[in-house]
Amino acid sequence: MTDRYNIHSQLEHLQSKYIGTGHADTSKWEWLVNQHRDSYCSYMGHFDLLNYFSIAENESKARVRFNLMEKMLQPCGPPADKPDDA
Repeated sequence: MTDRYNIHSQLEHLQSKYIGTGHADTSKWEWLVNQHRDSYCSYMGHFDLLNYFSIAENESKARVRFNLMEKMLQPCGPPADKPDDA
């Protein structure tokens, strides 16, 4: 029983420390937004991958970086309407 509590408390600590790990109330849209933003950040952080995208799109590296930053604003579109609980 103590092992289960310990694992649960460690999971709660990770979820409070890192946004992308989610929690029980994370919606599908929030999870997808986190995944897309993490991917775009990884693309911008890896120089060779950014070079690959710039060659494939026939754009400059700065333009590709700018486009990725633009996509990070709302990568999955606007959030879905939440039904009122009241």
